[in-house]
Amino acid sequence: MTLFMACLGVFVAYLPVTSVSVSLTAIQSALSTTTSQLSWVSDAFVLPMAAFILTAGVFGDVHGRKKVYLAGLLLSAAGAATSLTAHSVGQLWTGQALSGLGAAALLPTTLALISHAVPDHRERGKFIGFWAMCLMGALAFGGIVAGTILAHASWRWIFFVTIPAALIAFAVSAKLLPESRAPRTSRLDWPGQITATLAITGLVYGVIEGGAGSFTDVQVVLALAVAVVSGVLFVVVERRAEHPMLDLKLFRSPGFTATALVAMVMFLGMIGFFFVLSLYFGMVQHLDTLDTAWRMILVTGAALVVSGVVGRLMHKVAPRLMITAGLLLVTAALLTLLGAEADSSFGTLSWRLILLGLGMGLVTTPMTATAVASVPHPLAGMAAAGNNAFRQVGGALGPAVLGALLTSRAASALPDKLADKGVPGALADRLTHAVDGSGLGAVGSVPLGARAGQVYGAVGDAFLEGLRLCLTISAALTFVAAVLAFVLLRPRADRAGTVVRESAAQSPAGHRQTAGEGAHA
Repeated sequence: MTLFMACLGVFVAYLPVTSVSVSLTAIQSALSTTTSQLSWVSDAFVLPMAAFILTAGVFGDVHGRKKVYLAGLLLSAAGAATSLTAHSVGQLWTGQALSGLGAAALLPTTLALISHAVPDHRERGKFIGFWAMCLMGALAFGGIVAGTILAHASWRWIFFVTIPAALIAFAVSAKLLPESRAPRTSRLDWPGQITATLAITGLVYGVIEGGAGSFTDVQVVLALAVAVVSGVLFVVVERRAEHPMLDLKLFRSPGFTATALVAMVMFLGMIGFFFVLSLYFGMVQHLDTLDTAWRMILVTGAALVVSGVVGRLMHKVAPRLMITAGLLLVTAALLTLLGAEADSSFGTLSWRLILLGLGMGLVTTPMTATAVASVPHPLAGMAAAGNNAFRQVGGALGPAVLGALLTSRAASALPDKLADKGVPGALADRLTHAVDGSGLGAVGSVPLGARAGQVYGAVGDAFLEGLRLCLTISAALTFVAAVLAFVLLRPRADRAGTVVRESAAQSPAGHRQTAGEGAHA
């Protein structure tokens, strides 16, 4: 029952991700949002998840993982209900933020529940594989359900599915899920929580608003300054804290350090790319939400299938090799997508998207298992929370960074594209001014008359310029992540000269490296 509820919890946590991603065009049209405001629809979910996931992991270790799990389900349901009734972008941000808090509670707790219920590393690898399958299943299911709903109802109803799923899981787990805690004494680290939240929020806010306007704006400079100062204070506070939220000794484990860096870099590129890809299907190919969802499911479906296989192979194949190979596949897929055009067919894009999903599936399970297994068993909750925190920081920065790059490159290319299509100078000037102020979505607010076909053709061409820049950046980031994984997860030799694997996921149970001593399996 514990394992089933852990998988159900991560399903609820990730259900809103693709349902919102494939609906961005519909949301932008209904609420008349700018590109910057649209970025915050995604980041309002990811930001609180990144900021509070460490606290949730520690709180579960200290006060009981069942309590945190149940709170996460209720927050997810409350966030979905808030978004379901949203009539403004501000209320939608609030609902997404509540759902993000729920996900922050569910992600580390579900992994810690698996670690507690399955102490044997070989068996645990299989169940982490199931956990990853449920995560990918939520991504696949969410997009298709959202597309089906939008074909018949308002975009708000995409949030309804989370509510019964979360409430049913709450009712079952409240009665049947056993309580568990970490066998150590600790307490919440409020100075660490406050400085971490300020650092993450300042960084994401500065990047989004700087990309939408200018990085020399006063509020952007202040936000980035707050991020830097708070980040430094977080390190100082955690080094001195008796019970740190994120024990910095965890970074003595190369396995934990490598997976944290890889997770952040990979998700910055991947989540940002999904944000851009959804806009490509909606704004360039003019597909409805369901057609967009069917294309996106090629990615998540392929990842879902591979995740189940990888969980069974983890005790046979080194995680380093799987993670590196997966990231290289992702890099190759992103580079092949550089050839995408406005009229690219489903068949032309499908094999590229499937290749992307295969690479993602190879990475998710071994990366998570390595992070959890590379530290002492009592710190499994903190390690899971830390790995997920770095992952979500990257995920929060992804739409911000790539959305800003997309808007900037497309806006700079638009005047030339309008001239190429023969759009008159006065109309071209109005369009350029509108896009500079509010992003490409502002084109719809300008009367186009008989020039609509020419204008939208030019907008599509300008968008493709921005898309190719984003693809190049994403491919570079995933390649860097592949290099980091290959170098930092390599087998090392102990003092006697015996070669050992860093990942405790392949080490005999009960002989894992300790975070404080740097011992090896």
